[in-house]
Amino acid sequence: MAYPGAAWSVSSPAEQGVDPLRLEQAMAQIAAFCGPDGNRQTVVVRNGHIIWKGDDIERRHPVWSCTKSFMSTCLGLLWDDGKCAPDTLAASHFPALATDYPTVTLEHFATFTSGYNHAADRPHEPSKPLYRPGAAYCYSSQADTLAMVLTRIAGEPLNDLFMRRIGQRIGLTEVNFRWGRQPGEGMAVNGGAGLPESGVEITASAMARLGWLYCQRGTWAGEQLLSRRYIDYATAVRVPASVPPFDPKAWYTVVPGRYGLNWWVNGVDARGRRLWPSAPASTFALQGNRNNLCIIIPEWNLVLVRLGEDKIIDIGLFDAALLYISTGMH
Repeated sequence: MAYPGAAWSVSSPAEQGVDPLRLEQAMAQIAAFCGPDGNRQTVVVRNGHIIWKGDDIERRHPVWSCTKSFMSTCLGLLWDDGKCAPDTLAASHFPALATDYPTVTLEHFATFTSGYNHAADRPHEPSKPLYRPGAAYCYSSQADTLAMVLTRIAGEPLNDLFMRRIGQRIGLTEVNFRWGRQPGEGMAVNGGAGLPESGVEITASAMARLGWLYCQRGTWAGEQLLSRRYIDYATAVRVPASVPPFDPKAWYTVVPGRYGLNWWVNGVDARGRRLWPSAPASTFALQGNRNNLCIIIPEWNLVLVRLGEDKIIDIGLFDAALLYISTGMH
């Protein structure tokens, strides 16, 4: 497998075993169902080479909830270091949780099954739980509280940990990557939820670098930067399809059965449907508001990034593009 240096290697689709016509059909699908940004910030990587790219892949902007997967990566690094594990009690590092959330773990927070509730306009001031841990799923801003807990465990801002151990190694810079901070904190706490002022800003070409690291199960040019143990655990289904949504009318009813540790996965929902039926079950993704997505398919040695600032869509629509790619590979 190839790895980018200062720049990506660019190859023809045919040289990397992908039918050019099928790939163009896939990109036309993306342009058709996406918003005004179309496929201009789209990158396709196979075998470590870019085989398709739009004309605006170096524009940096917020990627919203994709930030959650960057935070999850920091959880993986701290687990690798033996400082915590998914079953670590959050209250052991944030004592304010001890009264109402004594059994809530880092995994509960990373899967939105904690039941965490907070005082109005004070996200780090716990109030009475919405439900008992593991009893339901509620996609919310509680990811910012997890970021604060992980910062306490790390003893440094998550951006510093991520850039030293991952970002700088894979070619992220101040030009193509920025991770904002939560306002009002006594210590520097990078956001976890992905709000524009405190979340991650990144370019499509830089996002593809993180995707390629994960596609290679944490290995970069022969060096294991992140353990396969963590990646396999975080990108497997951690929210069973049987877990009910806290609000049955909310958009996140599509999530149970398709979520790991702050990663979207290609699991089966309560109706027996995969998010991307045309892709392998092991497929997983970073996903954010405004149609920001990085789909990682290890079995195909392929990463598909589509970033933008246009509209909210059903990310299952990307299956149409994946179908064209799957029928054009050899």
